[in-house]
Amino acid sequence: MKLIAGLGNPGTQFARTRHNVGWLVLDELARRAGVPWSKATNAETAELRLGTEKVLLVKPQTMMNASGRAVQPLMAYFRLEPADLLVAQDDLDSPFGLLRLRHGGRHGGQNGVRDIIARLGEEGFDRLKIGISRPPAGRNPADWVLSRWAEDEATTLAQLVTLGADAATLWATQGLAEAQGRYNGTDLRPAPPSPPAPAVQAVTPAAAPGRSDPEPSA
Repeated sequence: MKLIAGLGNPGTQFARTRHNVGWLVLDELARRAGVPWSKATNAETAELRLGTEKVLLVKPQTMMNASGRAVQPLMAYFRLEPADLLVAQDDLDSPFGLLRLRHGGRHGGQNGVRDIIARLGEEGFDRLKIGISRPPAGRNPADWVLSRWAEDEATTLAQLVTLGADAATLWATQGLAEAQGRYNGTDLRPAPPSPPAPAVQAVTPAAAPGRSDPEPSA
């Protein structure tokens, strides 16, 4: 059995904020499987099969900073190891449009991951990190993560959610290495404009030495 936790904050006011992108990935997985969400202690959960693997989707309902209160008891109840856990999270340090998977490591300032590490007592679980970019100059990161997506980000966001669900599916069915090999190159950022081509200057060929052009005939 595998457990995929999507990080976010409960409440309609947070539903379309950058901090909740992990929930969007889990909603896409549940939609594809046609499974409903159920209430559990401190979480909403949905059970499905990805390939032959039984998977529990978990959306903590504890607020972001206490995500471990939802994840750790479910890990213990189902006797799961850290290797059975994938956390889908927003990542301030990755540009919007970038998606990558990694194993372990510190929380990088993501407070939901911080709390899961603290309650599990270790860092050795997998992460699906979805870039939301650093805020514009002068804007507080705490306000930025709770801001809503802009209209011109909608297309890229939809693609990231789709690819995030694909990556989570491959992680559950074939493992982290396969998912990394397929999706760690994902970069949906617009390509920078090509530099203008250099101007081509016409050159008139010089006459050969000792030769003159013939006079035109009458």
